[in-house]
Amino acid sequence: MNLRRVLRILGVVLYVLSVAQLVPLVWCLSPLAWDAATGLLVGAGIGAALGLVLRSLGDDSGELYRREGVVVVVGSWLLASIIGAVPYLASGAISSPVDALFESASGFTTTGASILHNIEAVPAAILFWRSMTQWLGGIGIVVLFVALLSELGPGARFLFKLEVPGPKAEILHARVRETASALFRIYLALTLLQILLMLLLGASLYDAIVHTFSTVSTGGFSPYTDSVAHFSRSIQIVIAFFMLAAGVNFALYYALAGRRELGVLRDVELRFYLGVAAAAAAFVIIDLLAGVSGISLGDAVLNGTFQVVSLLTTTGFATANFDEWPGFSHAVLLALMFMGGCAGSTAGGTKVIRLLIGWKVAMREVRLTFSPNSVIAITVGGRAVPEESLRAVVALLLLWTLGGGMGALLLSVGDTDIVTAATASLATLSNIGPGLSAVGPNENFAFFASWQKLVMVLLMWLGRLEFFAVLALFQPHFWRR
Repeated sequence: MNLRRVLRILGVVLYVLSVAQLVPLVWCLSPLAWDAATGLLVGAGIGAALGLVLRSLGDDSGELYRREGVVVVVGSWLLASIIGAVPYLASGAISSPVDALFESASGFTTTGASILHNIEAVPAAILFWRSMTQWLGGIGIVVLFVALLSELGPGARFLFKLEVPGPKAEILHARVRETASALFRIYLALTLLQILLMLLLGASLYDAIVHTFSTVSTGGFSPYTDSVAHFSRSIQIVIAFFMLAAGVNFALYYALAGRRELGVLRDVELRFYLGVAAAAAAFVIIDLLAGVSGISLGDAVLNGTFQVVSLLTTTGFATANFDEWPGFSHAVLLALMFMGGCAGSTAGGTKVIRLLIGWKVAMREVRLTFSPNSVIAITVGGRAVPEESLRAVVALLLLWTLGGGMGALLLSVGDTDIVTAATASLATLSNIGPGLSAVGPNENFAFFASWQKLVMVLLMWLGRLEFFAVLALFQPHFWRR
């Protein structure tokens, strides 16, 4: 293990996070918000000081291999969550260290679960930082650094593969750094376009930026208690469109922009993703019209479609309290929460492509029960999926199910009802935010015990890093080789 190389890189991570904490200071100027400014400056100072220590302890010699890559990825998310919590504590916006860590981890993992009661009472600069953590986490902290840093060398490939979600990271260029840069440019373009459209539709600059940060990252933080219901229908439609867009594999955008693959609309995962969104929206709209007294067709279409897109992409924004909707709508939304968006997107969940592959593996086993000597290849989009990828998909789905079940069990300790516990576990593991019952869209996670909040922080990290990188650290064999 080249520990000094790892420390050097983590020092750079802290430097960048420290600079990022200076950006929200502009919202401390009018009106003057000394507490918020103090919190951000203290966070930036601590991050820079710790970064200096790590940089001084490390060096740039030696290569970055798999073990170092795993430690860098997991360490980056851990340090980001800790340093990101400092402005909440130092400004007084959150008094409990565990609550501050929960809010910070929820931001960087783009979960969107919150412990804040009166959001509007929190200083604008702190809420800006809160949404900014989601924007940084959406593209992936490590992918961002791979795009910006040239010192990683060959080790950048390991970092990129660990960070980009899905059974197979899309390599758009021969050089991974160029790939990460391309993804970041696409992410930035979506960000700027949504900000512009929201401004044209009447949103303030502050609202346009913070909601765009939380939309393209599929994070879901809002500075308003009523979330996106605060805005006009036209702005809600824009947000819904960009949530859906953020759930698409970014490699497809690159292919379209470069005209290198004009048939990307025939991508199997994309078609299934859009088909599921359309079918689920239709089911929910019909259920709302049949089961909610007095709802208009327009409200059913807008709210039903918005919540389907919001939970499918694991964003978590809300235009209505879907916890009060009929049971069938709950069932549809829960299924979408487990599924998530496409691989290579900012969305959480198990990913559409994994469920497609998992289903095909199951059906292959059914065929093999009556035809055991058959050789059956699993194909997606006309391409055979390697057996090692099939094993990884099945293992991930198993870990996801076990993790969600264990989380629900632990969160049910005490007076928490099973619906609250199960959906809180799923919402944090799938990086969604709201669940049902006591953690519905109009509620928060503040009532959980501190140890349960730490359990949910772990679930957020496991979901964002997709288990393997985190669990590898607990394997003795990992450290011996």
